[in-house]
Amino acid sequence: MHPKTLIAAISFSIIIGLSFLFVKWTLSTASPLETLAHRFTIAWVGASLILLFQKRRIRIQKQHLSLFLMIALLYPVLFFGFQVYGLSYISSSQAGIFQAIVPIFTLKLASLLLKESSTSKQKLGIAFSVVGVVYLMINMNGEQGLTNFWGSLLIIFSSLSIAFYHVLVRKLTKHYTPFQLTYIITLFGFVFFNAFSLGSRILNGSVESYFESFASREFILSILYLSLLSSLLTSFLSNYVLAKIPAVQMSIFSNLATLITVLAGVVFLQEAFLLHHFIGAFLILLGIYFVNFSRKSKQIKEGNVCLSKDSEI
Repeated sequence: MHPKTLIAAISFSIIIGLSFLFVKWTLSTASPLETLAHRFTIAWVGASLILLFQKRRIRIQKQHLSLFLMIALLYPVLFFGFQVYGLSYISSSQAGIFQAIVPIFTLKLASLLLKESSTSKQKLGIAFSVVGVVYLMINMNGEQGLTNFWGSLLIIFSSLSIAFYHVLVRKLTKHYTPFQLTYIITLFGFVFFNAFSLGSRILNGSVESYFESFASREFILSILYLSLLSSLLTSFLSNYVLAKIPAVQMSIFSNLATLITVLAGVVFLQEAFLLHHFIGAFLILLGIYFVNFSRKSKQIKEGNVCLSKDSEI
């Protein structure tokens, strides 16, 4: 892997890993939907300023419009929607563990949609991760009843959404630059989340307090991180990396994000990390190891990319 691509992928993982922490902070001040609306408003303004300074125009080709709509629905709408509502039920460290199954989903989707093959070791890895997720959900359900169960399920749906995105966006990287993809996706998020958030406030007659959460310094710092770094910059970084390497290899870096998320939750939010969390995380990460680092994996051939899965990253 080229050093620039590696740096971009690692930077993406670090920012995403810490984003769960900042989401938890924003949720103490604003609702999940309002948080997403403000997040993508700032992200879109930032992207528009960059576009203005570049003095360029972005056009979507008609034949790509339906694919863009599908991708935008997956990311940011479903990915962040499921994520922020899931985090209102479970801790950031628990959410980070479930987010570790992204490579598993990506592998299966890449096999179905991109015709990438998998080995017996990779299938064994999928089994390990599924067992780990089921084990976690059973034990977490015992902690706080259905609240934890639904929170866990929402984070799993969030992981499935980003896995679909990683696979489908590869089809557009040949026609658009990473920034063009980032701007269009950010615009979709801005329109969607603000439409629903403002719509709900209009219905209950509370539009005048739409920006009252900005009175909190903690909220301002958190929403700036989530909008400019975790939404705008990571979207650019992921699109840049996905233009260079296959979707399955990109998904490996969610493992690093998982570790950072868990550590951040324990250190900054004093979240408990219990024995069953460790066992579940171990099974999930063991499965991911088999999926991504199988020595006898076949080569991935995707477009002009031909990369051995057992090569070093």
